[in-house]
Amino acid sequence: MATIAATVSTTARGVARAPVTVRLAAGFLLCVAILAAAGTWLAPYDPTAQDLMLNVSGPSGAHWLGTDQLGADVLSQVLAGTRAALLGPLVVALGTVVLGASLGILAGYRGGWIDALLNRLADLMYALPSLLVIIVLIGIVGGGYWFAVLVLTVLSLPSEIRLCRSATLAQARLPYIDAARTLGLPAGRIMARHLLPNIMPTVIATFLLDFVTALISLSGLSYLGLGAPPGTPDWGTLLASGQNLLADNPWISLAPGAMIALTATSFTLLGDWLYDRYSANGDHS
Repeated sequence: MATIAATVSTTARGVARAPVTVRLAAGFLLCVAILAAAGTWLAPYDPTAQDLMLNVSGPSGAHWLGTDQLGADVLSQVLAGTRAALLGPLVVALGTVVLGASLGILAGYRGGWIDALLNRLADLMYALPSLLVIIVLIGIVGGGYWFAVLVLTVLSLPSEIRLCRSATLAQARLPYIDAARTLGLPAGRIMARHLLPNIMPTVIATFLLDFVTALISLSGLSYLGLGAPPGTPDWGTLLASGQNLLADNPWISLAPGAMIALTATSFTLLGDWLYDRYSANGDHS
């Protein structure tokens, strides 16, 4: 936890001196985070309220992005849907990075049968098309959104394990690890206090990549009607609901689509910058 807190603190200070594109991306993500926490209260209308007298109306002074086919305010749905759109990807990314990094470091440092077993499991899971597997399992089990989050987390583990394993193998050959072993430090302490801080660029980059992948995948499932429950404001659901109404009010689809694209792009820009920054300034402790 101390390592993560120090990384976050250092990152926050570094963003102020980052290139303009990175600062814009970070500012946009800060706004998105605020919307995820308070979007329901910031929405000008109840996102679930319907008024059939206003169905599929264009932008106006009262409804800045117009209304959908049920007369619900589009802007309110986009704002309120931020939490649902981001919560699932955040759970996937956190679950993947915690489990994948732990297993990757363990495989890279310990080697032997543990490494062989995890590599074989990763090979097997790599062969599975994630989105297709989720669709098939939801169709069979009917587990819904959080079941999809669980399956996507499991299917995202191989890449995290492989990347963290490779980074650990590179670090494990360096003198500071030999010195830690010579001092008789426990393996758990070496992995947590020495290896983890030095593969943090890989961990951060894969966390952000996993988030972007999960955001697109879960939004796609919601677009197909297999994600967020009916009636729940969600960017993917909104994107689907407006596909046949582009001529009447294109903002029903354009607004959530733009939010998905801008959020994914911002995370990617920030992830690239963080990886370059920590790779250049990495230190072996």
